[in-house]
Amino acid sequence: MKLTTLCYIEKDDKYLMLHRVKKENDLNHDKWVGVGGKFEPDETPEECMLREVREETGLTLTKYQFRAILTFLSDEWETEYIHLYTASEFTGTLLECDEGNLEWIPKSEIDKLKLWEGDKIFFKLLRETEDFFSLKLRYEGEKLVETKLTQYPE
Repeated sequence: MKLTTLCYIEKDDKYLMLHRVKKENDLNHDKWVGVGGKFEPDETPEECMLREVREETGLTLTKYQFRAILTFLSDEWETEYIHLYTASEFTGTLLECDEGNLEWIPKSEIDKLKLWEGDKIFFKLLRETEDFFSLKLRYEGEKLVETKLTQYPE
């Protein structure tokens, strides 16, 4: 089981997206994702997310929100629990990322990118609700075969 964070930074009705094209053996290769990564020992989800954002972008978040838990199940990869955040304020200068190319993408264009099928579901939820949610996504290869959504408050 893997614990990770994922953050979508917002500015001018755009998300900062990472096109994963630089790492070898990357399960997200050629996909567009947010920034984030694996927990280090003794980190809280917030500490992990803030560290990963700083390492991958050079930005320091000053306003962010914990939005969801994503349970990513696969017949090919280890189960992953993703702590999903959005951020709306930050300081710093955007740096080059060693995992891919960072680009500000209009929110209206996100669904046109090469995304995991389940990402389109949580982007829709991020647009439509402020409520916290839990989303289970089960894949066979790259095909989404099961989803289960729980929204809070119920």
